[in-house]
Amino acid sequence: MKTDTIEIRGDLHGKETALQAAEKFISYNSFRGKDAVHIRLLTEEVICMVNGIMENFRGELTLESTPAPAGHLCRIRLTANKTVNALQENRLMSISTSGKNEAAKGILGKIREAVRISMQRSAEEVNDAGSSPADSWYAMGTYHNAQAEPDFVDEYYTGYWSLNTYRDSLSQQKKEAPAEWDELEKSVIANISDDVKVGIRSGATEVVIEKFVKG
Repeated sequence: MKTDTIEIRGDLHGKETALQAAEKFISYNSFRGKDAVHIRLLTEEVICMVNGIMENFRGELTLESTPAPAGHLCRIRLTANKTVNALQENRLMSISTSGKNEAAKGILGKIREAVRISMQRSAEEVNDAGSSPADSWYAMGTYHNAQAEPDFVDEYYTGYWSLNTYRDSLSQQKKEAPAEWDELEKSVIANISDDVKVGIRSGATEVVIEKFVKG
């Protein structure tokens, strides 16, 4: 099952339509109790992430479910075209009093920042992101840092960031990064999703939140 495509904007235009679509999605799949609550919360998290990515942000949101052994694999998918150039990026950065991007606070902030990075840079620059200490969290979540090539990457994707890859990398550095690990453990989206993936295509960015529902 796949919902209609819903336009979501940075000013939260489309929020109510998206929440209504989530309710229809829940009803169609006969999700109950905790599963229904988790789908609602993850949809709200996506909407919160959109707010603040960048000025004039526009994306398309869908919810979809695929039958899987012992349940359903649900995906909340947000797709946005890459429309931001270097001049616009500099203008956005100048808004900050420090001249630095300070959005990567909290897990949701890091996902938001991964989207911003993918929309403002070329494929090569995206894959090189995280080279500075301040952006090390980004490098920890890329497939270059993973032990194996992830199944999310196909011939259409030129870059990839995954919350699970970030979690696995961070778990090896708990003692060196206690604050970051605590941040991860307290995150709503990290606790109730099975993964959050930011895939970069040549002309677009795609965020996919995955949730497996048993039954």
